[in-house]
Amino acid sequence: MATLRNLKIKTSTCKRILKELHSYEKEVEKEAAKTADMKEKGADPYDLKQQENVLAESRMMIPDCRKRLEASLGDLKGTLAEIKDSDLQGPDIGDAESMVTEVEAFFQSIEA
Repeated sequence: MATLRNLKIKTSTCKRILKELHSYEKEVEKEAAKTADMKEKGADPYDLKQQENVLAESRMMIPDCRKRLEASLGDLKGTLAEIKDSDLQGPDIGDAESMVTEVEAFFQSIEA
């Protein structure tokens, strides 16, 4: 039986993972710019290799976050459907619906 508390937890989880994903995307942009700058300036090959490793690690985190976000979205949708079927009321339902909309819009934007 889904409760409003579970719904709030799953909504917060989605929000946190989405924020984490955006953070990794920004980090990849920053590290890519830093790597390009190092190549342009003719940095030491060892330092350049280390920077490329940092960039690769950041890039590896994005698919993992997307998978976790998809799973979290599925959990949230399931819990939201259970809550709606049981006719529970509360402000958390609106928050959950807006989070579902936001995450779905995010996935549509990356597919386009």
